[in-house]
Amino acid sequence: MAYDHAEQEQLATLKSWWNQYGNIVTWVLIIVLGAYAAWAGWGAYQRSQATQAAQLYEELQKAVAAQDKEKVQRAATDMEAKFAGTAYAQMSALAAAKSAFDSNDFKTAKTQLQWVIDKGNSDEYKAVAKVRLAGILLDEKAYDEGLKVLAGEFPAQFANVVSDRKGDILVAQNKLDEARVAYQTALDKTDAKNPARQLIQIKLDAIGGAPVKKAA
Repeated sequence: MAYDHAEQEQLATLKSWWNQYGNIVTWVLIIVLGAYAAWAGWGAYQRSQATQAAQLYEELQKAVAAQDKEKVQRAATDMEAKFAGTAYAQMSALAAAKSAFDSNDFKTAKTQLQWVIDKGNSDEYKAVAKVRLAGILLDEKAYDEGLKVLAGEFPAQFANVVSDRKGDILVAQNKLDEARVAYQTALDKTDAKNPARQLIQIKLDAIGGAPVKKAA
């Protein structure tokens, strides 16, 4: 079909524009489409990782139920190596730590808890690991190390258990005035309906009750 004069002018203008900007447009499209493909691929990869991690975590839970401590540790180590970025890795390490602790393997328990503290991406899981690690250090009479683990910031919902654990360590060190302050803080941070309050109160009463308030 023959072009009329106006169409020929438009075609010439288009060809001129394409000669000047065509390569840029092509590269922009390549970048945009490549970015989309990468994003879609990453989403599929993440879903695949989560599925595989869930399956491995299920195997670990079965090993816990069967009290197969060797298999528990193998599954946890495998999870940490392959799926460290998932919540399953942190849950697996905590489960493996408890399994090791129940078997009096404190060294392995501490290693698993330290992994959560160092590698975990959830402040809540890290807090759980720190409180449990401090408990093991208390049993080992590593009091200063235990207090060091409990130093620093924690999520607000852990304020009571952290203070309670600090109180336990301070009592073991015979630092009763500081322990009373820690236990009182734990009580203040514990909901009135929480059954843990009774145990905290018993421990506080056993070392002389509420701390003496300083005069203003």
